[in-house]
Amino acid sequence: MPLTEQPEQEQTHRGSFVRSLGTNMAYRGSVQPFVNFDAKHDAEILHRAMKGLGTDEDVVLMLLAARSNDQRQQIKEAYKTAYGKDLVNALKSELGGLFESLIVALMTPPVLYDAMLLHKAIKGVGTDDDVLIEILASRNSQRLRDIVTVYEKEFGSKLEKDICSDTSGYYQRLLVILLQGRREEGVNEPNISKDAKDLYAAGEGKFGTDEEKFINILGNRSAEHLCKVFDAYKKLCGSDIENSIEGETTGNLENLLLAVVKCTRSVPSFFAESLYRSMRRAGTDDDTLMRVLVSRSEEDMLDIVACFKEKYRASLYNTIQEDTTGAYRKCLLYLCGSRD
Repeated sequence: MPLTEQPEQEQTHRGSFVRSLGTNMAYRGSVQPFVNFDAKHDAEILHRAMKGLGTDEDVVLMLLAARSNDQRQQIKEAYKTAYGKDLVNALKSELGGLFESLIVALMTPPVLYDAMLLHKAIKGVGTDDDVLIEILASRNSQRLRDIVTVYEKEFGSKLEKDICSDTSGYYQRLLVILLQGRREEGVNEPNISKDAKDLYAAGEGKFGTDEEKFINILGNRSAEHLCKVFDAYKKLCGSDIENSIEGETTGNLENLLLAVVKCTRSVPSFFAESLYRSMRRAGTDDDTLMRVLVSRSEEDMLDIVACFKEKYRASLYNTIQEDTTGAYRKCLLYLCGSRD
């Protein structure tokens, strides 16, 4: 198969995938495993795309963006077997800038990617609290436990210890609770009303704020239970729990509590808001843009696209197109579900 035929075939496959989603509503990612996958063949195509002067970036992005992460790992193994070189290092030597960063992120296993993001957030100069909040508020319990295991294996230190060394106070306490990945399961019907009343008494119903109560309830109850608590809370005091959090807390604790509530209500809506903020400020926040699109492409990107449209009356596709350029833009558009 000629190398130049590959992108056209990828596009045909991806277009048919989008059309098929109407009958497969259980799958909400924009990237799925490629049909008739052949790791050895893909490794050969990538090798040819990077051979000689210059690199065919379209082939690189259209092939890798059309493969699941598990398939990318198999391509990496096949490439090393065939050519005796690490594929990620080869890609780094041929690509550059934001496009290189995006491709390297796509080549990283999801749990390791989260662990690396957290390590970077707490080991550099200062702390990237946005990353800490995003990951710990949005990942499910099993994923958080997996991250803890991979983090220690990869970096030789405990994630909880590293987080505690960079944070403090009630903000730190809630981060540690979330990191345990030990949320209660199901709905405890008798406790719905009690939790709503306790939250009201801890905030709007008293002078001062009982932060411990907010942390314990929001950090430990299941999402299903909390949704019912939030409904009961609104009936009790006539306002949403978000209003109470905004009025009673500040800084990183406020941001983390709000993130937990938003993710409880709708994880896709939470990420749609993150994407909107990343592109509607002075300059584009490419770190957030890449992080969200890479981490959610096999999870719920189609729902994020829909939430973005509903919340902001704008197309995520068009917004990305306006705020980015080149191969980087084209790859981002593929990851958000565009096949044009």
